[in-house]
Amino acid sequence: PAEAVENETDAPKDARPAIKEPLGFSPSETTLNVVPTLGGKCLAALSDGGLQFLIAGARADVGLTAGRYFFEIRIIESLNLNEGRNNRTRAPMPRQLVRIGFSLAKSSLVLGDGGDCCVCFDSEGFFTANKTRSKTSELFGRSQTISVLLNVDRKSPNADTVSLFRDGVRVSQPQPLPENLVGKALFPHVNFKNVTLQVNFGASPMAPLPFTCRTWQEVAKDDAEARKSDSTKDGKYEVLFPIGLPDEGTFDWLDSFLEKNPGYVELSDRKILDWALKSGIWKPSSGAWKHSNDKPEFNFGIQYMDDFSIQRCLSAATQVLPRNYVVMEVKSNLISDERKELLARFNAPFFKKTAHVVVGEPSDEYKASQQDRMLKEKQEKANAEWKAKKAEEEKKKQVEARQKQLAEMRKNAEEARK
Repeated sequence: PAEAVENETDAPKDARPAIKEPLGFSPSETTLNVVPTLGGKCLAALSDGGLQFLIAGARADVGLTAGRYFFEIRIIESLNLNEGRNNRTRAPMPRQLVRIGFSLAKSSLVLGDGGDCCVCFDSEGFFTANKTRSKTSELFGRSQTISVLLNVDRKSPNADTVSLFRDGVRVSQPQPLPENLVGKALFPHVNFKNVTLQVNFGASPMAPLPFTCRTWQEVAKDDAEARKSDSTKDGKYEVLFPIGLPDEGTFDWLDSFLEKNPGYVELSDRKILDWALKSGIWKPSSGAWKHSNDKPEFNFGIQYMDDFSIQRCLSAATQVLPRNYVVMEVKSNLISDERKELLARFNAPFFKKTAHVVVGEPSDEYKASQQDRMLKEKQEKANAEWKAKKAEEEKKKQVEARQKQLAEMRKNAEEARK
């Protein structure tokens, strides 16, 4: 990367009141494999039965809308785990991975999954923003303190940028925020795989920066936006069992429900498959007759993924994790014996179980949302076809211009020989 130039200056005194609540990670803002300890100061991940291949993600509760602040992480443990028998030359790489950055509320918990709602640096030295990954910094690893600075101070020469520091030394130039993120609340966000992280939001930095700068725990209330707490009045969390008919829009209903209720977590094979793909695990395409949203084919060529070990591990974990869930098993929710087996998994006193019937004439709101979705899909398809056509026309013009140029060169060469 280019030589780092320091334009940041010492932070002036700020008498405004700071946020009082200790920063942390709410359960709904972490993936199912995250195990926070020490009040969120340490993040580990479940790593058995295929979970070692999935990225763990955690987004903090307080976002930034103005000013300049930073937070830190340190890799305190790096794991080399049993990967089982794989029908490929090697398991997904890299085996250990860390990403650190910022994202919008309610966006994907996997940074850099192809969306445009986040920015992040990773342990391989890359920066991801606006669906583009580029080499901008240096590698980092175990026992090093990594700081990420968000500057949205309109008066700063580095306004609307993010920067990375390793052990207090800058290792990247300030990277500009994409336009769609400017002016919006951005929340600290980490991803990790096969490592254990120490996360520091507190007022005492582990590795001070070359200039004085307030940490995330010192964010002024005027500069902050806090998300709504996950806690419930009665301490109860709902486990929802949708009862619907196959191929009758049950998953469309689920997508609409989750959009309105982001505090619920989908439990389904579809969700695991999507999580695996976002974690960078390659999966060969399968025939339509083998694939459905309810029971998609798991043919990754990785033992723990393909033998359903991962489903069993997640099932055991969700029984003790107090969250709101949607158990999306179309077939099993319809069959009495299988439904009883699913219900028995959630006998903890903090769960309340609810059946929701998704059968009959849909509401006008649902019909309108589906029409909007189909219209959007048609528009996206038309836009893609138009772009492909324009690219083909441009390529054709370039070929014709090149042919004309070659013909002219041959003509000039023949005239020169005469």
